Amino acid sequence: MAYVDGFIVAVPTANLEAYKKMASEAGAVWKEHGALNYVECIGDDVPRGELTSFPRAVQATDDETVVFSWIVYRSRQDRDAIVAKVMADPRLQGDAWKDVFDGKRLIYGGFEAFLEL
Repeated sequence: MAYVDGFIVAVPTANLEAYKKMASEAGAVWKEHGALNYVECIGDDVPRGELTSFPRAVQATDDETVVFSWIVYRSRQDRDAIVAKVMADPRLQGDAWKDVFDGKRLIYGGFEAFLEL
């Protein structure tokens, strides 16, 4: 069964085009290093809940858009090896992302799939 890294981040709406460009470039690197799938989604119907919600989770403000993304791998072992390669890849070095979104409000985690229909 697959292994998935999931991410949620608040992106200033004014920076969405820059985020899309950055994500496209990063996704190509992830795929080149062995990721099976790389998906980025811009929030379209993500209401702010009273207690919990995607916007609340990343402390999104009214001028930010929630982005939800995931990367799929064959296994946790493959994921760990691919992440090591991606993090060492010179194309993804530097702090350019800091001008696009606040990394302190990025939520991420690895998940072992248990059901695929």
